[in-house]
Amino acid sequence: MMLSGGSDAVYCKEFMSTLSGTALDWFVSLPTGHITTFQQFSKMFVEQYIVNKASPLVSYDLFDVRQYQGESLKDFLNRFGAQIVRLPGKDEEMFVHAFKKGILPGPFSESLIRCHPATFAEIRRRAVAHIAAENEVSEKRGNVAPTKPRAQTRTPQRVMEAVAGKRDQRMRHPYDPKKGKGKGPGMPKEANRPPRYEFVMGLADLIAVPNIAARLKVPEKTTDKVLGPKPNAWCEFHKSFGHSLNSCLAMGYQLAELVKCGFLKDYLLEKQAGQSSGSQPASGEGQQHEVPIHGEIHTIAGGFSGGGCTAS
Repeated sequence: MMLSGGSDAVYCKEFMSTLSGTALDWFVSLPTGHITTFQQFSKMFVEQYIVNKASPLVSYDLFDVRQYQGESLKDFLNRFGAQIVRLPGKDEEMFVHAFKKGILPGPFSESLIRCHPATFAEIRRRAVAHIAAENEVSEKRGNVAPTKPRAQTRTPQRVMEAVAGKRDQRMRHPYDPKKGKGKGPGMPKEANRPPRYEFVMGLADLIAVPNIAARLKVPEKTTDKVLGPKPNAWCEFHKSFGHSLNSCLAMGYQLAELVKCGFLKDYLLEKQAGQSSGSQPASGEGQQHEVPIHGEIHTIAGGFSGGGCTAS
């Protein structure tokens, strides 16, 4: 704002309209009628905020101007030139040395070392080509190279025929989910199941008897884990869902061992009391042994490999 003519009162009012923040608070705190002339007003303002006056820049301050990592040559050149404008003197030799000191190592700094410039204006002229090269390189780095398309290979005729034959075979013999049920490694074989005994009370009441419960090895309690294919069936022995108490194998094995040693003879029904001394009840041929029979192996002892009579 520039005023031509006018009294001190006009100058004071116009200057007061430019104040804001802490400067306006300072003006309001002045006593009424304390300012009589604009010269007095400007002097008081300068004395109030003289500590905020920036110190003048000297020539050797240019040596503190350094190029940042990742800063382009164009940005550093403009920032360095803005500091030169603030200097009172024009020492071109010092400007050149300060610029060479502050620039990062690179192609342009090497060119300044090989051919020393005389003035800062010469540095600007020589930097134009390097700035254009930097811009072109940055554009190339920003572009994403297209990927090489894969060569389309044809499937051999024999492979196609083999795949078609397998597909036809699957169509002739569809998958039957019931086929092979119970033959997986996770399904217990019938011969490996513990023998079933009939007791004078239910299994839940039996395993709750203190002296029986003390001999049973209760597994660790599992939380939020279904132990079996029946999520709604509850096992009192495992304290978990997945199977019923009657189909619990872990409890069945332990009860069978207690029956073998005669510990549960008083809890068996009368018709099975005579079987408690045996290893397993005679419910089948595969359950008459302590160790279940998984198969038979036929061997020939003695004789010649080619046949003939032998003598023992």
